[in-house]
Amino acid sequence: MCGRFAVTTDPALLAARIDAINEIPADAATGPNYNVAPTDGIATLVSRHPEGHQDGGSASLDEGQEKLGPPHEHGDQPTRRLRLMRWGLVPPWTEAGPDGAPASGGPLLINARADKVTTSPAFRVAAERRRCLVPMSGYYEWRAEPGGSVRLDAGEVKPAPSGQARRGARKTPFYIHGDGAMLYAAGLWSVWRPNRLSDAVLSVAIITTEAVGELAGIHDRMPLLLPENHWDTWLNPDSDVDTTLLARPPDVTGIAVREVSTLVNSVRNNSPELIAPAKPQPEQAYLL
Repeated sequence: MCGRFAVTTDPALLAARIDAINEIPADAATGPNYNVAPTDGIATLVSRHPEGHQDGGSASLDEGQEKLGPPHEHGDQPTRRLRLMRWGLVPPWTEAGPDGAPASGGPLLINARADKVTTSPAFRVAAERRRCLVPMSGYYEWRAEPGGSVRLDAGEVKPAPSGQARRGARKTPFYIHGDGAMLYAAGLWSVWRPNRLSDAVLSVAIITTEAVGELAGIHDRMPLLLPENHWDTWLNPDSDVDTTLLARPPDVTGIAVREVSTLVNSVRNNSPELIAPAKPQPEQAYLL
């Protein structure tokens, strides 16, 4: 899965680099974030037609005004737009709680499995016309260590069975990042309103797939990372989802991996120290 990541590039600079219109409000908190967590607002890349077009992919429809304006004209291409979205997709049918926020009816939908997005009720509508990319400087993943010491109830300390990660055993965090470039994870986004008069809440889930290569030795899942030559196909609001990208993701290249400090375990920590190489630590015993 992907449950934590880092973004260190300013949205305005990022938008300029990827030829996108920056629609993130100037007063939004968009400074470097070394520990992005679920429910945080994150920069999300979408592709939409100009406002007012009746195409299922227009800016006006995004705001909940259905079927306004004429169909887009031939040759009118959608444009890339960078928007701020809540990490944790809220399906449109979600009821509002007493405070007007989405009512919790289950786990937060921060990830969507690539093999489920076209069939899952929570994701299939978004997969049709609301596909996106989540830019990240890198993401964190934790490897459960198969060995190590585990403290039992009576205080006895004994090693975990070989090749098996015991509950309570040490988990080692790794920072997985582009070798000098941003990573772009495929995602799905949604528009939710507690009522017709309320502002729209834009939310997003990151698509995950089976981990490959060195990454499979850390965790069995990873974000579905797309190189730039696949962006327009994935983002296009006028076309159906390319299921080949979901079933056979592009090769992952230019990825670097390093072990980092356990400081990243707490969402309260947020500094460049989180992505720095970990310092060697002595062996420790961990509570079961």
